Amino acid sequence: MSTATFVPHTRGELEGDEALETLRQTGRRRLVADTLLRFRAADGFSHSRALGFQFTLTLLPALIAVVGLAAVLDQETFARVVRETINDLAPAATGDVLTDALNQGSNTARHENGEIAVTAGLLAAIFSGTTAMAQIERGANRIYGVERDRPLPRKYLAGLVLALTAGLLGLLSVVVLIGGEAIREASGWDEDFDQVWGILRWPLGLAFVITSVSLLFVASPRRRQPEASWLAFGAAVATTLWLGFMGVLALYLGLTDTFGATYGPLAGTIGILLWTFFTSVALFLGLSFAAQLEAVRAGVASARVDRDDNG
Repeated sequence: MSTATFVPHTRGELEGDEALETLRQTGRRRLVADTLLRFRAADGFSHSRALGFQFTLTLLPALIAVVGLAAVLDQETFARVVRETINDLAPAATGDVLTDALNQGSNTARHENGEIAVTAGLLAAIFSGTTAMAQIERGANRIYGVERDRPLPRKYLAGLVLALTAGLLGLLSVVVLIGGEAIREASGWDEDFDQVWGILRWPLGLAFVITSVSLLFVASPRRRQPEASWLAFGAAVATTLWLGFMGVLALYLGLTDTFGATYGPLAGTIGILLWTFFTSVALFLGLSFAAQLEAVRAGVASARVDRDDNG
């Protein structure tokens, strides 16, 4: 068996210009190969599967709670933006499952004691989000070669803070990037601001997602991390991979009948699990890139160590 090599703390505060210098000296092809090696050595696919499952458990109650809250507050415009965002983000059978969750949220809010049910759903989403962030810490530690996570109270307190900060920013990035058209139509802006928003939402959405991922990279591992400008390289890799994965998955789900014919009534659930799994893979690959870049800077020659050879 093998594990990812430990990334030692580098002296000084590493910043973006030093990351660029290290990248140029190492070479992109070599760094990509070593990043994949570190990802595999840290059992990245297993951590991605676990995180994808946690993301799914967070997504559905969060949608029910958010749309239910909008219904309680009589904010139909907001609920419509969420629905149209979901339709654009998750086509075909996957979108049907998420739409059912949205309808459940609206129906729950209209029932007696609906406010209590919505609050319970929101608490469930926060709990699941906290657990998901704790899973990110576990995967991040293994990628950096750190064998022990934070003590349990600190681990889940950090997970709660990240769920309410990085998680919220990630949600905003999805709404702006994918639901930008729905926001424009619902807001009724004049034509001039319409054109500005059509351009502005792309850099704004990308800024949200890169900031969200950078926060995860800074706070998740149990170690002292470099400056955010250094970690931004890994965050950019994760963001690019995520956009690519989502584009390919959307084309596959939307343009072929094979997926629905294969999974039948389970197609929507499987589609959501694939969506969250690929999101998790992109996140951990970006983190592996940042870790390997720092390892090279610290003089660590290999991304993997064989346990049998060192036992």
